[in-house]
Amino acid sequence: MPNKRIEMNKIKQVLRSYAAGYGTKTIGGMLCMSRNTVRKYLRISQALPYSIEEQMEMDDSTLNELFLGERKEEVLPERRKELDALLPDYARRLKRKGMTKRKLFEEYHASHPDGYSRSRFNLAMQAYMATSRPIAHLEHKAGDKMYVDYAGDKLSIVDAETGEIIPVEVFVAILPCSQLTYVEAVATQRKEDFIRSCENALWFYGGVPAVIVPDNLKAAVKRPSRYEAELTDDFAAFADHYGCVAIPARVRKPRDKALVEGAVKLIYRSVYPQVEEGAFTSLEALNTAIRTALELHNNAPMDSGRRQSRREQYEDVERPAMRPLPSTRFELRQRKSATVQKNGYVYVEQHYYSVPYKYIGKKVGILYDSHTVDVYYGYDKLATHVRSYHRYGYTTVMGHLASNCRAQAEWSPMGFITEAMKIDKSVGEYVKAVIDSRPHPEQAYKSCQGILAFARRVGEVRLTNACRLAASCGMYSYRAIETIIANKQDMLPPEEAMGEIQASIPRHENIRGKEYFE
Repeated sequence: MPNKRIEMNKIKQVLRSYAAGYGTKTIGGMLCMSRNTVRKYLRISQALPYSIEEQMEMDDSTLNELFLGERKEEVLPERRKELDALLPDYARRLKRKGMTKRKLFEEYHASHPDGYSRSRFNLAMQAYMATSRPIAHLEHKAGDKMYVDYAGDKLSIVDAETGEIIPVEVFVAILPCSQLTYVEAVATQRKEDFIRSCENALWFYGGVPAVIVPDNLKAAVKRPSRYEAELTDDFAAFADHYGCVAIPARVRKPRDKALVEGAVKLIYRSVYPQVEEGAFTSLEALNTAIRTALELHNNAPMDSGRRQSRREQYEDVERPAMRPLPSTRFELRQRKSATVQKNGYVYVEQHYYSVPYKYIGKKVGILYDSHTVDVYYGYDKLATHVRSYHRYGYTTVMGHLASNCRAQAEWSPMGFITEAMKIDKSVGEYVKAVIDSRPHPEQAYKSCQGILAFARRVGEVRLTNACRLAASCGMYSYRAIETIIANKQDMLPPEEAMGEIQASIPRHENIRGKEYFE
C-alpha cells in the first residue's frame, strides 16, 4: 500500500501544476506519473464542490478523505495472511536468549515451503515489530545527560605473584549529544568503585552534565521504582557535590539507556581487541592501554556519515553547555571497626593490614576507600596503607612489628649469607652450604640463625674454626657446629680434631659409608 503522505504530496503537486496551466502529459512527465493517474486526480477534483485553490489549502486528512476515501482496502494474498497470523508468536519468541530471525525463518520455511523468501520474511517481521512497539525519537540536548553502565563482558589482569587471572569490571559512560565515550576498568561494581568511576568520567569530560542516568544497580539505587526511584545516600551525596541530579533508568526498560548499550557494543569492536591480548598485572596498566584505544575511538570519524569525530562534536557543541567542575573531588569512605589480631593485623575486605604491635587486642576504627586504608585508635591515626585487592594477602609496614617478628619477617637466604660473610668468608660459605642442603631455603633459616648466634656466645674466631672443621668433614647443620663447640674441638689442631670427630662416629655393619654408593 503506497505511503499516504507521499500520495497527498503528489495530489497537491498535480493540483498546483494544473492550476498553473500545464496539461496532463506535462504534469505526468514532471512528476514521474502516468497520465491516467493524473487524469484520475483531476477527475475527482473537478467533481468536488470546491475550487482548485480551496482544495490546495486543505490539510492532508481532508484531502485523503476527498480523494482516497472511497478506495477499497488492499486484498492480501493467502500466504501473507498465513504469515501475519504467525508474526505475534514469532515476535514474542524473538525476545528469548539465543533466538534469531534466521532460526524463525527456517521454522517458517519448513512449515510453509511455498511461503515468502527470507528477505520478505524479515521485512514483515520488522514492520510488525515497528507497529507493535513504537519508539519515540529523543532529541539529546548538549550538556543535558550522561549515561553510565557496565559492560557485560569483563576484562582481566594477572596477579604478578601467583599468576592468578583476576576478572575486572568495565565501566562505560557516554554523552548522548556528542557521543563522546569514557571507558575504565575497575575491580568491582561496589559503591566506592562505581562512584569513583562516575567521578573520573566527569573529570575526563572536563565538565558536569545536568543529569546522570545510571542503571538500577545497588551501588546507585537503594529502592527501584517505575515512578520515583530512591538513590543510595552516598550516590545522592556525590550528585549533590557535583551540582547535578541522578535519574535512574526505568527497571527492565533497556531503551531508556539504549545509547550507552550501543556504546558498549562499539567498544567491544574498537577497544577490547587492542587490550585483550595483553597481560596486564595491574588496573593502572590496563587502564593506560584502554585510554590509548579510547582516544582512537573518540577521534575517529563517526560511522553515521558525519565527518566530525566524537571529540570534535563535543568540543564544538557540548563542552560550552557543560557545567564547571568543583574545586575539590568527592571523597567516599567506608567505615568499620575491628579488633587488632594477635599477629598485629586488621582484616578489611578479604585482606590484612598491619597495625603497630602495641595495639594488639585493641578495638580500632578503619576508614577506607578504593585507594587507601586508614586505621585510627580514638583520634590518633595509627597507619595508612595503599588499598590491596589481593585476596587474603598481607600488607605490612616493618615498623609496626615487634623486634623479633620484624627480624623473622626480614629473613632471606642472602641476608643470612651477607651477615655470615661479615664474620669470615668460611662462615659465609658454610651458611650458604647449609641453605643449599635443604629442599626449601626456609627450612634452613632457624639453623642459620642458631649458627650465627655462636658468634655472640663464643666469639667469631671459634665460630670460624668450627665452620671450617665441619665443612672439611662434610657436616652442614646447626647440630654439627654445636657439637664441635661443646667438645671444644674447634680449639684443637685440625688433624687431631678431625680424628676425634671420625672416632666419634659409631662403626658397625649398618653404616655403609660413601664408598657404598660409588
